[in-house]
Amino acid sequence: MSTSSSFPDSDAETLARRASSFGGQAAAYAAERPGYPDSAVRWALEPVAGRTPLRVLDLGAGTGKLTEGLLRHTENVTAVEPDSAMLTAFRTHLPEVRALAGTAERIPLADGSVDAIVIGQALHWFDLSRALPEMARVLSPGGVLAALWNIDDHRVPWVRGLKEVARGTTSLKDWNAESAFAPTAEFPAIEQTEFPHVQRRTAESMAATIGTHSHVLVLPEAERAALLARILDYLRATPETASGEFDLPMVTLAIRSTRAGDSSARG
Repeated sequence: MSTSSSFPDSDAETLARRASSFGGQAAAYAAERPGYPDSAVRWALEPVAGRTPLRVLDLGAGTGKLTEGLLRHTENVTAVEPDSAMLTAFRTHLPEVRALAGTAERIPLADGSVDAIVIGQALHWFDLSRALPEMARVLSPGGVLAALWNIDDHRVPWVRGLKEVARGTTSLKDWNAESAFAPTAEFPAIEQTEFPHVQRRTAESMAATIGTHSHVLVLPEAERAALLARILDYLRATPETASGEFDLPMVTLAIRSTRAGDSSARG
């Protein structure tokens, strides 16, 4: 998904601030953001699942939420993350995983060195005019590029109400494969599917999660505090969320595209 279509109400300066806002909240991000269902990770890797060893790049790895799921399928995972604070949190949490500083536009890996690139909650921040050729470069022929997003299921009435209070969270209707990126010679076709997902929350942890969203992180402190207070008030007054723990219904949206080329190069 291109940056412009993901955040139509944001100008270039605001987008840059949002994209770089996460590092200061690395600990909160690690504690509050959900992981990914194994069914979605398995689908992302399906086109190359038979390769041995299966070499996977977690691009824009953050604090390692997606890496944890990838490690259930292969030990050969490399993480690349541009933010130094997020990278430090990643290395603390998953010290056994090779983790490198880098960006989607300049990936610090050799040509054809991975069989899959999987991206969690980050593709929309990339400059795809530069990132797609770079991702094609490091992928082996027949390798797969996949991206995952956890989206709150706004088809549920109380979740829709929370979206209205929280301002700026993305709806399922905003997402489709065609808006992820335009097909290229290297990635000629894009598949999309979705997977049900839930996260166990409390009113406080739900507010903390929303506090890690980029549109909240860039707010002035007083405005941010007021918004989070309104979110807590809503959750404490809503029957489904007022009494202790509750399940937040989500959907994990997934896209994938197989790199054009001779997939027999690796068996």
